[in-house]
Amino acid sequence: MNGRLIAGRYELTEPLGRGAMGQVWGGQDRGLGGRRIAVKLMHSGRVASLSGTTDPEELRERFERECRATAQLDHPGLVAVHDAGRDGEELFLVMQLVEGSDLRDHLAEQEPYPWRWAVAVAAQLCSALVAVHEVGIVHRDLKPGNLIVRPDGRVVVLDLGIASVRSVGDTTRLTRTGTLLGTPVYMAPEQATGTTPVGPRADLYALGVLLYELLTGQVPFDAPEATGLLYKKLHDTPHPVRDLRPEVPVELDALVRRLLDKEPAGRPADAHEVYAALAPLLPRPGEGGPDLPLDPTRPFRAPMAPWPPHGARGAAPAVAPGPAPTVVVPPPAPSGFPSPSGYAAPPPVAPGFGPPPPPPAAPVDLSATLEKARGLLSAGHYTRVADLLGDALPAAVAEHGAHSPVVRKLRKQYAAVLLDTGQYARALPEITRLAAEYAAERGPYDPEVLQLRRDEELCRARLGR
Repeated sequence: MNGRLIAGRYELTEPLGRGAMGQVWGGQDRGLGGRRIAVKLMHSGRVASLSGTTDPEELRERFERECRATAQLDHPGLVAVHDAGRDGEELFLVMQLVEGSDLRDHLAEQEPYPWRWAVAVAAQLCSALVAVHEVGIVHRDLKPGNLIVRPDGRVVVLDLGIASVRSVGDTTRLTRTGTLLGTPVYMAPEQATGTTPVGPRADLYALGVLLYELLTGQVPFDAPEATGLLYKKLHDTPHPVRDLRPEVPVELDALVRRLLDKEPAGRPADAHEVYAALAPLLPRPGEGGPDLPLDPTRPFRAPMAPWPPHGARGAAPAVAPGPAPTVVVPPPAPSGFPSPSGYAAPPPVAPGFGPPPPPPAAPVDLSATLEKARGLLSAGHYTRVADLLGDALPAAVAEHGAHSPVVRKLRKQYAAVLLDTGQYARALPEITRLAAEYAAERGPYDPEVLQLRRDEELCRARLGR
């Protein structure tokens, strides 16, 4: 399908993944000078399984409902819709590409996730949910994989693909009784049982699950099957957040408990109320802190401030805060796409590293090295960071083993710095090796494998190969 032209102007260039309603492709808008876009195409088989019907008109109605609902929204925390229509027997939705890391990966990089970051993420989501709910839409599938943290710290909600429009005169149910739309772990009890109408407070429940996960590293309820999970949601009480993480403020723990109330009436009235509860815990404009990419507190600390000038289109790599710093590298500009879970890119994955060099004669303190990298990054010395991380790899291999997760993460981050600083010849063999490793473990169509292959193509293009 590569090279296919939709509506005479949208050229499909690479698959980004599959969403609840079909496939998502990266592409170019030929009508606007090749602007990068994401195009969502209806996948009839998947939609049929969700709706319980193969009636083409019913499937078209659902997709068109999605287009109408999404096109109403104009908010910096929501992915923008550029166009929608039909192309032959398929329906398409054209959206912006969003550069950044999905919240699922962002959380995995932090051990533990800073609670102030969790507050900032939740507050930004409240702002987006207010915009969604005010036009009569319930998202119904809020989860980390549907959220992108951009390099400047803004959080963007991606997939409105199963949104339920509640506006007067447009309330037709497009799912059959018993069909579950959404991700069960984040789904409100009333949404799972279908016993009562699903309203905005279902999204607040999902926000509560997400906030609980950011703060504790685990979801409030888990079970191997959806039925067992639903039973726990209806009958069990999750462990209080402060039992698992005592440093979390009491008022934040209390808010999470309210959001996770089994009954909609027990939850906050709306996203405005949730934001008001979070506001006292947010940083204030001008409050200290380095300008780190992917820091969700930055929009509150430095609203409207420009990003540091290094790199015309990408954000600089950074070392995340914490007692044992971990390097977190945002994607290079050409690789930013909305995520496969819906409308925006599979979170960009940093490139890999080839066979590590022989261990040095003297061991290296990895924590001290990463602390030094933090200082270099804050000063803008990005090329020196690449050399520093490369020198640290032999020590990491000696201490943890060549195939340990620590070494793999360091390999990816080291090569990402090479790619971000334009050292394509050094990055290419490392990306190729890491892509092969991930493909062997996860298969050739895993989002990380696809992203690495795109990074590999980028290097080849820059090198004229």
